[in-house]
Amino acid sequence: MRLVIHTQYYPPEMGAPQARLSDLAKRLVEHGHQVHVLTAMPNYPEGRIHSGYGGLLHREEQDGVSIIRTFIYPTKSVATVRRLTNYFSFVFSSLLIGAFLLPKVDFILTESPPLFLGISGWILSRLKGARWILNASDLWFESLRSFGVLREGSLIDKLLNGMSLFLYRRAWLVTGQSKEIVTEIQRQVPSGRVYHLSNGVDVLSFHPEKRDDGIRQRYLRDGEVGFVYAGLHGFFQGLDQIIVAAERLRNEPVRFLFFGEGSEKDTLVKMAQERHLKNVDFHAPIPKDYVAAVLASMDVAVIPLKKEIRGSVPSKIYEAMASNMPILLVANGEARGIVEKSRAGIAVNPGDIDGLTHAVRTLASQPAERTRMGQAGRVAAENLYNRIKITENFEAFLTGKRGSPCGAD
Repeated sequence: MRLVIHTQYYPPEMGAPQARLSDLAKRLVEHGHQVHVLTAMPNYPEGRIHSGYGGLLHREEQDGVSIIRTFIYPTKSVATVRRLTNYFSFVFSSLLIGAFLLPKVDFILTESPPLFLGISGWILSRLKGARWILNASDLWFESLRSFGVLREGSLIDKLLNGMSLFLYRRAWLVTGQSKEIVTEIQRQVPSGRVYHLSNGVDVLSFHPEKRDDGIRQRYLRDGEVGFVYAGLHGFFQGLDQIIVAAERLRNEPVRFLFFGEGSEKDTLVKMAQERHLKNVDFHAPIPKDYVAAVLASMDVAVIPLKKEIRGSVPSKIYEAMASNMPILLVANGEARGIVEKSRAGIAVNPGDIDGLTHAVRTLASQPAERTRMGQAGRVAAENLYNRIKITENFEAFLTGKRGSPCGAD
């Protein structure tokens, strides 16, 4: 099988799509398939091109995967013009470079968001004679509507909705990271082919044996319970809720650790400083291997969303589960269902600061319950969200060894 993964985001950048797609590419190569990646110069989330990259074209190989990187306008700004320039610079550069440098392949898998990238993915699939797979990692435009960024029924909303339907109908297959995403796309395009390509975790890389008492001593004081968030500090994550709860808990033996970068980080640091919080620490982004060690060494993984986002299931849930770590989830929908069904943590509604504060106190005061939740999460990660099994199922479907496109549960 010859496959192209077409994505704006890829390592050495850190993040959920980067980890998921690079893991898929690596495992398919290990199974004897030929995988090419068409991606942008690494720049996320700092908004600047990483050292050693730049210009119009860069070629390299990682884990047997051939990688073509093309020009992108880097920015961390959320301003509309700059953000759209960021998206469309890669839409056009990947189309032009891909048209000349990509070989004939069997499949092209385009990662969305941004959904605009589907334009070049679809054209490339026609040029290369490939079946086109559109991977929807969230219901992007619906998320923008729920946060008031996009007004429902506006001209722009109608144009974007029309574009998404156009792309869904032309894809040979639409894959989705959550059941809610797959169900919604099937509702919009009943005749389309959909597949639940669940996110998951490498259960060997994220493992309770990564625990390191030296990490606890570095970040925690004696007797403190460590609540950790490692990832993007963006608008959708709603990390300000944790700061507000931390203010109420300033005199209790809990510490909140934030690792990462993003557009909201400066605002969050300022919030904590203005409140003179001694129980909140901010740290720079850390490598994936160290994330695994930090998770295994702390007490609770904090995974918040600003409000309900249909179809959104943070990948941090699976990493915490695999690390034997109880979860404090601030979310509803499918993400909440996963945590509660596996009995791997406590979930509260976004914006419910009273409930969040109570959940922190409950988890901090009940070490035996934390242990039980962590063990239940590890079982769920191994049996339901193991990336080895997820990749094998998807590979079997693409190669015709498995017929039903919806059978990825």
